Amino acid sequence: MTDSHRSRLRVEPGAKRVRAYLAGHLVADTTRPVLVWEGPHYPTYYLPVADVRTELLTANDRTRRSPSRGEGRLHDLSVPGRTVPDAALRYPDSPVPELRDLVRLDWNAMDQWFEEDEEVFVHPRDPYTRVDVLASSRHVRVEVDGVLVAESRAPRIVFETGLPPRYYLPQTDVSLHLLEPSDTVTHCPYKGTARYVSARLDGRTVEDIAWSYPTPLPESQKIAGLLSFYDSKAEVFVDGELQGR
Repeated sequence: MTDSHRSRLRVEPGAKRVRAYLAGHLVADTTRPVLVWEGPHYPTYYLPVADVRTELLTANDRTRRSPSRGEGRLHDLSVPGRTVPDAALRYPDSPVPELRDLVRLDWNAMDQWFEEDEEVFVHPRDPYTRVDVLASSRHVRVEVDGVLVAESRAPRIVFETGLPPRYYLPQTDVSLHLLEPSDTVTHCPYKGTARYVSARLDGRTVEDIAWSYPTPLPESQKIAGLLSFYDSKAEVFVDGELQGR
């Protein structure tokens, strides 16, 4: 492996207990997870083969090649009543020695992942990502085509590593009669499950203009029920300054 390939792949031991389930069946349980940054944004869990129920895995004839990790061998995962093709990947001959005795379970192939006893969504939590929720007295005003949708001097600002600040406003400072629930739902490993609202203005609809976390994860409790607006779909002014769209 070249130095450039090695520099793009970070491999670090984790300290959390990690479990993965499929259809209610435990697939893996380890206190020795390995965090692998396959890309720059967040890590993936690789688990010691000894801590994975390998009797549930069946090697197939498919492979997947990575410039940094080498040739990976794909496995199907079967539990009673359910089989997921290509759910596991192994790199027994990887140029990265730390990966050779590990199993990569496809995150989306599993029904549930747990870090310790807390369910985690989307991807593993990055130990280098920080989420701070701070009370503020900044003046936040939200408009759509000149129509005032929200105005607050009591926002909560979420500062998350690598992302622009997000301004969460009390519902009492929002013109709720202009908003209607959307069917859109997203998940965040740090904040929980977000639900969206659309705006109806003068006969047109601005889809998914804002979101909230009705029951956020414990570390983000301070934004429970507050609304944050996309500055790509609305004009968001902070202390009179229009935020970048």
